[in-house]
Amino acid sequence: MEMRTDLRNLDQQGLIRFVEELGQPAFRGRQMMPWLYRPGITDIEEMTDLAKDFRRIVAEHAYISRFDDPIVERAMDGTVKFGFRLHDNNIIESVLIPEPDRNTLCISSQVGCAMHCAFCLTGTMGIIRNLSPAEIVNQVCAARDHLLAEPAATLMSPRAVTNLVYMGMGEPLNNLENVLTSLSILTEQKGLDLTGRRITVSTCGIVPKMHALGERSTANLAVSLHAVDDETRNRLMPVNRIYPLDDLFEACRTYPMPKRRRIMFEYLMLDGINDSAAEARELARRLRLIPCKINLLPYNNCPDLPYRSSPMEKILAFQKTLMDANYSVFIRSSRGADILAACGQLAGERNPNQRSA
Repeated sequence: MEMRTDLRNLDQQGLIRFVEELGQPAFRGRQMMPWLYRPGITDIEEMTDLAKDFRRIVAEHAYISRFDDPIVERAMDGTVKFGFRLHDNNIIESVLIPEPDRNTLCISSQVGCAMHCAFCLTGTMGIIRNLSPAEIVNQVCAARDHLLAEPAATLMSPRAVTNLVYMGMGEPLNNLENVLTSLSILTEQKGLDLTGRRITVSTCGIVPKMHALGERSTANLAVSLHAVDDETRNRLMPVNRIYPLDDLFEACRTYPMPKRRRIMFEYLMLDGINDSAAEARELARRLRLIPCKINLLPYNNCPDLPYRSSPMEKILAFQKTLMDANYSVFIRSSRGADILAACGQLAGERNPNQRSA
């Protein structure tokens, strides 16, 4: 029996190829794209400006997936964590961070993660599998539908997802082709119509795949750095043993991106491990010649992990050293920690079938 195609796995060019394989003209694929991402549309029969015979043919070969009935947790600060159960009973998590002028959605790209960063709860899951483009995009659709259904009196932000960060479960560049397809759908004007300037893809430093991201998408790049010497980074992030800092910084120096864009370096502040004045000076030295800004992240304590955040006075001193070297440096405020929705805390902990590969 032929497996039906999930239409949300296809970007605009993929839809055109799909309808052409059905013996239909290319313009039918362009007609379908807006319907796939219109709120409330769940069935091909609802695409009412398409010919009835064409809808029948498509329905025989395809369907529209969606995430129904997510597990929803709300933090005291307004952050919302979604748990989405997949067709194979795995659970992934996304986090919606509302602010008065924006809604930032942190989305997952894999079930689990293979990187085993020592400070990250997600890494304790191991890697289970990659997400499909539809499973990535459906996180955004579900968050959008959640916002549209919220009573006006409870909203503290717009009714739309305005910003996206691929910083949830998984290493996006280890699922590069599906991530790129999802980015094509998300930025397609007839799709979800987000601008690449408001989308950030984070990597722990999969050096050989970084340039492909810059060449084939308009998204921003964030690099999870967290140390300025190989010995410390090897201990915190095993990926550094394969792609050490010299290779990572060279990939950043040559990274293709539009003018006036900058790479965001994420730096987790771990008490007594990477937060000294000397390390701040070394970070300033090593980032020379890379157009960048720096996010300092107070560590979000995770159950069963031994790390603690640097005290705020140390974080402020670290920031001052970098600012004195003329870098733009931000201290990210933690959101959603009371429901384990903050950075490094996503682990699909409700999944009864959780396993490591």
